Amino acid sequence: MKFNEFTQFFSSSRIDRYHNATGKIENKTIELYKANLTISKSFHPLLGILEVIFRNKINDTLSLHFNDPNWIINQKTGFMIDPSLTFTYKKTGKVKTNRFLLKEITRAENRLTKSGANITSGRIISEQTLGFWTDLYEVHNYKLLKGKPIKIFTTLPAGYGRKEVNDELNKIRRFRNRINHNEPICFSGSNVDFTETLDVYNSIINLLIWIDPQLPEFIEDIDEIVKNIKIAEGI
Repeated sequence: MKFNEFTQFFSSSRIDRYHNATGKIENKTIELYKANLTISKSFHPLLGILEVIFRNKINDTLSLHFNDPNWIINQKTGFMIDPSLTFTYKKTGKVKTNRFLLKEITRAENRLTKSGANITSGRIISEQTLGFWTDLYEVHNYKLLKGKPIKIFTTLPAGYGRKEVNDELNKIRRFRNRINHNEPICFSGSNVDFTETLDVYNSIINLLIWIDPQLPEFIEDIDEIVKNIKIAEGI
């Protein structure tokens, strides 16, 4: 593909950053753009594995906590509507009610109903976004759940708790959203730099280790992130 055609397909506003970072060398611009896509693609297996294990471990933990395998449905009238989720902003004086978890479950139920599927806890769980599960580590829900979500991490480093886990989870969630929206992950400012991308990769590995140290071994044969970054750094 000729460079002018490449630019027309993907728009100059998108390509300019890659073009400038490669010294305006046309073939390198295309190579870098493709390399960014390749690295983004290589994150999906690891993100998918982390998300499935993460939500399953939380479900197991909260099922025991509530002594209810259907907690995700039944807690719509439990902790998800606790009075403490209504609060006043000190700066503005405005009253806000946090019903994020309740709204996400209701949306999932509506989607299942429209598709003609039966509403079950398993289906509701699989419908939830990563944001739903990470919200359980925000202070308000974490307190209502008596800190149970942290129990899924059996090998946390000394001094690590809710805040450190929540920071890692939110970093990964924001990065996941970026690659899902085809945003570049190969820059720091105007320079090609994978420092942030490698930081997110390490966060994924850390979370898997904290859940169970054998999990990184399970993904070794499908983990191509570092290899693809090294290729991109050679462009």
